[in-house]
Amino acid sequence: MARVGVRSFVLSFSLACLAVSGSAAPHPKSPGRAASSANDDLTVHEWGTFTSIANRDGETVKWNALGGVDDLPEFVEHLNGANFKAGLQGTIRMETPVLYFYSPGETTVSVRVAFTNGIITEWYPHASHVEPDPRKFVRENALFHWWHSNGAIAWDSVSVEPGVAAHFPAGDSESRYFAARETAAAPLVVNTRSGTQQEKFLFYRGVSVFPVPVSAQSTADGKVLVRNLGQEQIPSVILFERRGDKLGYRLAGSLESEASLDPPELTSTVESLRRDLEAVLIAQGLFPDEARAMVETWRTSWFEEGSRLLYIVPRAFVDAVLPLSITPAPAQTVRIFVGRMELITPVSERAVEEALASHDRYTINKYGRFLEPVLDQLKAEDPARAALLDKELQGTYSVPLPESPAK
Repeated sequence: MARVGVRSFVLSFSLACLAVSGSAAPHPKSPGRAASSANDDLTVHEWGTFTSIANRDGETVKWNALGGVDDLPEFVEHLNGANFKAGLQGTIRMETPVLYFYSPGETTVSVRVAFTNGIITEWYPHASHVEPDPRKFVRENALFHWWHSNGAIAWDSVSVEPGVAAHFPAGDSESRYFAARETAAAPLVVNTRSGTQQEKFLFYRGVSVFPVPVSAQSTADGKVLVRNLGQEQIPSVILFERRGDKLGYRLAGSLESEASLDPPELTSTVESLRRDLEAVLIAQGLFPDEARAMVETWRTSWFEEGSRLLYIVPRAFVDAVLPLSITPAPAQTVRIFVGRMELITPVSERAVEEALASHDRYTINKYGRFLEPVLDQLKAEDPARAALLDKELQGTYSVPLPESPAK
């Protein structure tokens, strides 16, 4: 597809999303809005991640939405059970959006989030409605498919109770889920048929096939060409790479059209990257403790082996693909989503090939849920090697996993 065509497609897609799903919750001061439908004391902040994978041509590819051990505590609810997501493929994994509420006094709100061409797969607290009906899904060739439907989730009555004593559900302390609680947001209470549930935020996840607003392509000279496919400026772009214990990143600033980025020197530290990421998130509108909570939630994922592009998703794009409605309408709603685009670079391909050839299971495991797309890319480049790669993969997984990498 020509680049102009891609840009037009993304714009048309966003406009269609707004037409079908409705725009995000209007500002409470909009003409014609009844005063009773607004709460001037209420502030809502949201953060989340859209994760995708780009092949060598910069195009997003389908991948396994679960692709590993479930990292959520057992009290989180799942669409059609915890195993439903296994085998579910899409181009976008929407990871851990959380909605925080701030109010000087108690108040009650209803919340609805729609998801364009996607489904909501996990959530907590208990939701009043989840759409579409799981019975509308069909299973074919061990994969689930959905047909041009828009998912949605709604909480009809959420009590925002800033003074209530916190009694949040416990679970595996190793889950990244709990880092999101470390903010000054008000506790939330939701009444269900089985009792009262309490949490610091509204949490949900999902899978979709919408086109992302950027492309990133490895070039022959070793650089990464990043293109803005939409009409809105990309507020911030970061190119990250990690190989073993060494890592680096390049802060590229905002992106109007396109930029050719040199690969980062692998001389940085996790601590400096955390500081810079938090500064970017705060500049976009998150509170400092929210920014810390978001980076801590995704620290082990964003900073893992491989190459990736991290970018701030334009607010208009978020509102188009993920329309949010809150009643009464807050005085302010901040929505900060980080796009994470995993890059299949020549360096990553060579690293996987070498690890397979030496049956280095430790290195192979570092690629986790992104291993399959890397292998698919290698097979597409050289179909004659497909059988050999599968054989090497099988041999690698027959080797016991060492406790630590060989010295």
